[in-house]
Amino acid sequence: MGTSTPDGVRTSQDDVLAVLRLADGAGARLWIDGGWGVDALLGTQTREHGDLDVAIESAHLPAFVAALTAASFGAVGEAGAAPWNFLVARPGGPVVDLHVIVRDADGNGVLGPPERDAVHPAASPAGRGTIGGRAVDCIAPEWVVRFHDAYPGDATDRADVHAICERFGLPVPAQYR
Repeated sequence: MGTSTPDGVRTSQDDVLAVLRLADGAGARLWIDGGWGVDALLGTQTREHGDLDVAIESAHLPAFVAALTAASFGAVGEAGAAPWNFLVARPGGPVVDLHVIVRDADGNGVLGPPERDAVHPAASPAGRGTIGGRAVDCIAPEWVVRFHDAYPGDATDRADVHAICERFGLPVPAQYR
């Protein structure tokens, strides 16, 4: 069970840039994932986003959460929350979906207990993109497509996968054709 962003919430480009400044101030490296990660790779916002998905190493989490808390963010307390995946939000404002990873001996980012077998392969956070003219680290295009192909996608996923495949010359997975 994963986190669930509350209905009707929007996280704007300005919100994303503000969160990135908080991470900078906390010395926390983030990798943009999810819809904003797709838009970062494309270099433009393609749609509205309910939240900002970020991967963060566990060592950077306390400083980043402290910075978010100082900026009036608080835990959402959603049913699917876990220490390795949870939401923080400002009242009536943006939502950040935190994916907390621990690097293993091979450099893979392990999300949660090892028995969950949820891993960001070492090569996956090698993407670079832009949001609002700012360069950001994000999930690499081929891994965005692979991660999307691991679950049944909806219309938004289909649009994201097609856009990434077209921009980066990647094959479209069978379920998205």
